[in-house]
Amino acid sequence: MKFVMPPFAIVLCLLGLIPGTGRAALPSFAAVKEKRTISEAFLLDRHGEVIHELRVDPTGRRLDWKTPGEISPFLIKAVIQSEDRRFFEHRGVDWLALGSSLVSNLFSTHPRGASTISMQLASILEGRRAQARRDWRGKWRQIQNARELEQRWTKNEILEAYLNLISYRGELQGVAAAAQGLFGKETHGLSDTESWILAALIRSPNAPADKVSRRACALGRGLQSQGDCSFIQAKVSEALAPRLAIKPRANLAPHVAERLLGSFDFHAAKTRSVASTLDGKLQRFVIDVLREQILALKAQNVSDGAVLVVDNRSGEILAYVGNSGELASARFVDGVRAPRQAGSTLKPFLYGLAFEQRLLTPASLLDDSAMDISDPRGIYRPRNYDERYQGLVTARAALASSLNIPAVKTLGLVGTEVFLRKLRELGFVGLKEDQDFYGPSLALGSADVTLWNLVNAYRALANGGRWSEISYVSGKKAADRRVFSADSAYLVSSILSDRESRSLTFGLEGPLATRFWSAVKTGTSKEMRDNWCIGYSSRYTVGVWVGNFSGAPMWNVSGMSGAAPIWLEVMNWLHRNEPSNPPKVPAGIVEKPVESLAHDSLRHEWFVQGTEPIIVHKVNPPQLHHKIIYPADGTIMALDPDIPSDRQKVFFEAKPLDKSLNWMLDDVVIGHAGTVVSWSPRSGNHSLALVDSGNRVVDRIAFSVRGRVGDDKQPAGFSDRASLQ
Repeated sequence: MKFVMPPFAIVLCLLGLIPGTGRAALPSFAAVKEKRTISEAFLLDRHGEVIHELRVDPTGRRLDWKTPGEISPFLIKAVIQSEDRRFFEHRGVDWLALGSSLVSNLFSTHPRGASTISMQLASILEGRRAQARRDWRGKWRQIQNARELEQRWTKNEILEAYLNLISYRGELQGVAAAAQGLFGKETHGLSDTESWILAALIRSPNAPADKVSRRACALGRGLQSQGDCSFIQAKVSEALAPRLAIKPRANLAPHVAERLLGSFDFHAAKTRSVASTLDGKLQRFVIDVLREQILALKAQNVSDGAVLVVDNRSGEILAYVGNSGELASARFVDGVRAPRQAGSTLKPFLYGLAFEQRLLTPASLLDDSAMDISDPRGIYRPRNYDERYQGLVTARAALASSLNIPAVKTLGLVGTEVFLRKLRELGFVGLKEDQDFYGPSLALGSADVTLWNLVNAYRALANGGRWSEISYVSGKKAADRRVFSADSAYLVSSILSDRESRSLTFGLEGPLATRFWSAVKTGTSKEMRDNWCIGYSSRYTVGVWVGNFSGAPMWNVSGMSGAAPIWLEVMNWLHRNEPSNPPKVPAGIVEKPVESLAHDSLRHEWFVQGTEPIIVHKVNPPQLHHKIIYPADGTIMALDPDIPSDRQKVFFEAKPLDKSLNWMLDDVVIGHAGTVVSWSPRSGNHSLALVDSGNRVVDRIAFSVRGRVGDDKQPAGFSDRASLQ
């Protein structure tokens, strides 16, 4: 807005009768350029490349300082034509314009001002540009400042500073912000019409569109004899319409930028950039791989994913992709930090703890068959994902093939509270409830964890059982501590890298099989809400999550088909020119031959020294013990009053089926155990046993039946089909 000087003041100015007023010395051009800061801050990768731009100053939108050579000649001509036609001829004050303003204001009801570009810049530098009104003494001070400015600065410096400091519209300050905010262009690419519009906005930045159109059209006629204003009007309407925020020129790591740049004190540091540990090339590659996989899975109701890549030795984060960008269902949600159900990804730590406590060895036999567990909330019935069971398996095969029943039994050996303490020690800070809250389902990943915590916990295995914080802050180092012995960490790594033992579930080939040494685990949470694939090589740990931020189930997507392909591509890229060798065998680990369940031969297995078998005899594979499968010990059943009592049945089931054994209920034989036997329940406490021909008890459980016809219905238990992978 131009100040309109009263006629009498103009006369006094022309006569030089107004005395000077106290003024602070104007700064140099170099000082002004150095002091002017952009509203953006920059995140740098480990090589100094800008990988993200984030606005950190809410007071105004200022982009890079532009020199006249970087600005469209159309705009420079339009600004001079609009604001100061004799800019290159006067020395700060256009006395002819002042005289003309005097004559015009004496006979016009619409007075006009006569501020030159130098006078306007002087006011900006003095901090008075935003004032709506100014008295004639202030006008005289502006004139004096403009004349001083012309003596100390060159014309090009004045024009350059003016174009970079002037406000164009709303919060847009400077020509770079105006070009980006209104036209989505760099300053050198502005057309003639766009330049006329920007120049027209200087006098009244927030004027309505019709007024801006008239001014821009007048400028066009003055510069190029432009007669048709319809195109200009359309361009003004488009430019001044509500727009999205200026897109950052670098947009690779929004979540890291928000955390690092959003809390950084740029004023104290006198810098607009912060270095990170991220690798720009890897970050771009991971973003592309994640988006390609999400697009491939769209038809299976998959919208979101996240990837984290960490250097094992330093703990430096090399890639941090919180979501799939424009494909994400919620672009501001950070999938690396969002808690999701763990699925089978916690099993390596459970078996590692069992090895550490010497409760199991990789050669220990575990029974993979259907089971029911009495729980305070009912009957917990873990199942393998494919409803198939392997019978007797080694702990190695159970972990490598991610079998559920052996994991639940291993948790029973270790203890839920002990396992919880180990998980918290591994950095899973979100596990705040007690053991009763999680129950036996903790073995199958019923707890919520983050990709951040999972990746760092697996990194501890890669580092031989030593854990430390991970970070994306450059130069930050953290002290480490031991969370697993080197021996147990080695055993887990050996199992997770064992392609043959994995083949029961995953086959010998697939997205978990790399051409170099790697250890990997997948996970799929209940109802396919979450896919995980976490694994490590000798140098890197890579974690992937795929799912929906809303929690909606995916359609027939497992860890193998969802997250694992991303993991494989990232790992292959990391090791395209770098080998990955198996970890060295710790001094406390020994290798011994053991009998193979799958083949009529011996195989070699690793043991913590002192747990290895002393003598190995070739024997036939051991048979399963006879046991009662249903009902589980401690089961409480309830009669349903809405169903006739003669139609309510309970089925007794044993494994393996054996006609030589009999069912004995409350000391009465009710049939042989070669088939499933049904029984009409009656209220009371009952004892059920499997007995041999000599009435010796093979297995025994106790259960209760409550209620009678007419009683309220009570739930008899629950079933849980848990994750496999």
